[in-house]
Amino acid sequence: MNGSEQADRAAPRSAAGLPLLRLYDAVLLDLDGVVRVGSRPVPHAVPVLRGLRDAGRRTAYVTNNANRPPADVAADLRRWGLAVAEEEVVTSAEAAARLAADRCRHLAPVLVIGSQALRTAVAAHGLRPVAFERDGPAAVVQGFAPTVSWQELAEAGHAVARGVPWIVTNTDLTAPTPRGTVPGNGALVAVVQAATGAEPIVAGKPSPPLLREAARRAGAHRPLMVGDSLDTDVQGAHRAGYDSLLVLTGRTRPADLFAAPPHLRPTHLGRDLRALCAPPLVTDRRAEGWWCQGWYARVEDGVLLLEGSGDTCAGLRAACAAAWSAAPSLPDPFRALAMLDA
Repeated sequence: MNGSEQADRAAPRSAAGLPLLRLYDAVLLDLDGVVRVGSRPVPHAVPVLRGLRDAGRRTAYVTNNANRPPADVAADLRRWGLAVAEEEVVTSAEAAARLAADRCRHLAPVLVIGSQALRTAVAAHGLRPVAFERDGPAAVVQGFAPTVSWQELAEAGHAVARGVPWIVTNTDLTAPTPRGTVPGNGALVAVVQAATGAEPIVAGKPSPPLLREAARRAGAHRPLMVGDSLDTDVQGAHRAGYDSLLVLTGRTRPADLFAAPPHLRPTHLGRDLRALCAPPLVTDRRAEGWWCQGWYARVEDGVLLLEGSGDTCAGLRAACAAAWSAAPSLPDPFRALAMLDA
């Protein structure tokens, strides 16, 4: 794919004018930074999600968090007035359990390191959770829980060293808490990896299994992944072969987008979930630059230039197209960022 093609991976021109959600048969939604921030909903998220339900659009809520069961997550969302069933919440624990079930016989013992939610997911897939290597596990499934101990990691290390499949829910190195950032499951995985030299099978984003499990649950053939992160949500969609919508309500900032390599570039861009209800932002190549809804961006002498007015998200879309078409060199984005902040 050349620079021009990569710069605009948006919807086909024949679909111009249709709301973005009409171009897909299901919407897969990351939770943190997209639907909620801490214990509060992201602005505009609740009315948009209610609208998706009223329109009969299939949804799945996707999270790398393997510590909480889907029923608890769904109950949290229902407190905001969202009609969310337990089956619509798909966690990395469930994706990891399916991977284990695909590799083990029915009722095979599986060493589970992590939360009760992970043990429940493994049992629900017809396997028998065990706690010790001496139980002869056919696989190891590892996820995060704040109670995971050195002894549990040692049991995992013994089993993994024996050569059984080692499946981990996710490899996020950190996890957010009310007191700040703490070591995440990726840090615990690294302990076992350092002791054994083994490479785990990863269920959660950006690996494809979690998103494919969510699409299967939603009965989707052409889902749209909505996230706030380039390295997990967008890259995960790319690896699974799905289109993505990046919303600017979480981790990603404009400068991150300008520098994104091809596998981290979203198909669509939106300020928040309201982008699902509007036509996608589409860029046009004009002269030496890119045009999007009243904004024009180009790279000149190594500087990313942007001019125009109106929706600054359209300006960002044009600026991304110009920056990406200039790759692999990254133009200086200072002047473009100043226009977007004006």
